Amino acid sequence: MPIIVSEIKITPDEPKELAFEKAFSVLKVKSSEVKNASISKISVDARHKDRVRLVCSVAVECENEEKIAAKAKSKNVVLRKISPDEIPVLKTEPKLRPVIIGFGPAGMFAGLYLARAGAKPIIFERGAKVEQRTEAVENYWKGGVLNEKANVQFGEGGAGTFSDGKLTTRINDPRCDFIIREFEKHGAPVEILSKAKPHIGTDMLREVVKNIREEIVSLGGEVRFLTKVDDICIKNGRILSVSAEGMEFPAENVIIAAGHSARDTFAMLREKGVLMEAKPFSVGVRIEHLQSDINRAQYGDFAGHPALWAAEYQLSHHVGDRCAYTFCMCPGGYVVPSADREEAIVTNGMSCFARDGKNANSALVCSVSSEDFGGDPFKAMAFQHEIEKKAFEMGGAKAPAQTVGAFLNGGISRFGKVEPTYARGVTDENLAKLFPEEITSVIRTGLSALDRKLHGFADPEAVLTGPETRTSSPVRIVRNSETLEAIGIEGLYPCAEGAGYAGGIMSAAADGIRCAEMVLKKLM
Repeated sequence: MPIIVSEIKITPDEPKELAFEKAFSVLKVKSSEVKNASISKISVDARHKDRVRLVCSVAVECENEEKIAAKAKSKNVVLRKISPDEIPVLKTEPKLRPVIIGFGPAGMFAGLYLARAGAKPIIFERGAKVEQRTEAVENYWKGGVLNEKANVQFGEGGAGTFSDGKLTTRINDPRCDFIIREFEKHGAPVEILSKAKPHIGTDMLREVVKNIREEIVSLGGEVRFLTKVDDICIKNGRILSVSAEGMEFPAENVIIAAGHSARDTFAMLREKGVLMEAKPFSVGVRIEHLQSDINRAQYGDFAGHPALWAAEYQLSHHVGDRCAYTFCMCPGGYVVPSADREEAIVTNGMSCFARDGKNANSALVCSVSSEDFGGDPFKAMAFQHEIEKKAFEMGGAKAPAQTVGAFLNGGISRFGKVEPTYARGVTDENLAKLFPEEITSVIRTGLSALDRKLHGFADPEAVLTGPETRTSSPVRIVRNSETLEAIGIEGLYPCAEGAGYAGGIMSAAADGIRCAEMVLKKLM
């Protein structure tokens, strides 16, 4: 039970050991009394550009920790209880193995939890395992043919496998500590345990998801790739079986963690009478700047300091009932082709762990509401597809792009200072033609407003590439708040981002565990 001393500040030029000394001073202990000290969290405070600081939380282990913590009489001193990663274990193997549909973050952690409990889950993933998927994606990025079964949206690890691997979340869920530790145990960099905004990077995440899969299999679980569930048998309000690739599998507990792009799966569920509703989401573009410009805007004269990492930002501005905001910011990253069907353009952002690319990028999007589509989630999905199809019609295999200057003031885009990173190439197009006028207007207003918050954000030479349409699922599968089962259907657990209950790797993984816990209660 270490003591955590927070709000310890040092300059980028000072050694980390100074943070330990300051923590010992707060606790009024000598270094000789300390068994172990480590940085448990570290972030950058760059609110004042002339005095950027590293803000540390220091974990201190020593004798009489409770007494020392109480004696310190500081709001920045707490005892942290590390909960054991205990999972109840079944006494006997279930008659019917629990089924998980989808092997993204939610499916992976639901599978890991149930496998450790001895439930031997069977997991169906419509896409390929990460090794085959990576080969197919890289071939597509180099100009090859899109593989609709192995792409950025579908396959082992979900869409997050080809992203920045961000592990930040706004949810306050104790499961998050477990998830972070499991990522590290399965090969993620140890830094994720201490960074205030941890990330794995797509290069390392590929190995991590494979390692998680291998543990599930070693415990008797099964992962069937390239196996799309195309039917669920429901009778008298209960799950009886699932069908995939012409095979039927008896089942009474099914976690559906299909991800935000499984539009055909949502259609199948609608035919089965599963209750759904539209939920808010956003559409827009990816915006690229030089990472060095973002570093300068955030860190001032400290930009490039070896103790600091690539700078990030998160910006928003309300325009009437809508909001223009940045999302999924990828320092030192790339804008990547992310379509899952032919004749469509979809963009996303990706960074490797080092975040050492020349450009920074993020989604710059406008919020849309369920009321925009009369509460119909399928009209919302059709809206996404219309934009993606229109983008393809504008430039074929190339993505439509425009400099910020041309987008705001008209004229021809001259790509130079910021070179677009979209791997299949871009074509200079008027992005205003891609979206309804109201959305274009909000993004334009937002650009100018966000520039006041982050100097240079509306740099005329920054590049906009579109469209960004898969920010989150436009669908919510309505579930019982206590049992987490779909309304009126016993044994069906709508889960995570695709079902409308998460937004990102951490919250999706936590919801996967939450659904697995409910399944395990039934099996105990």
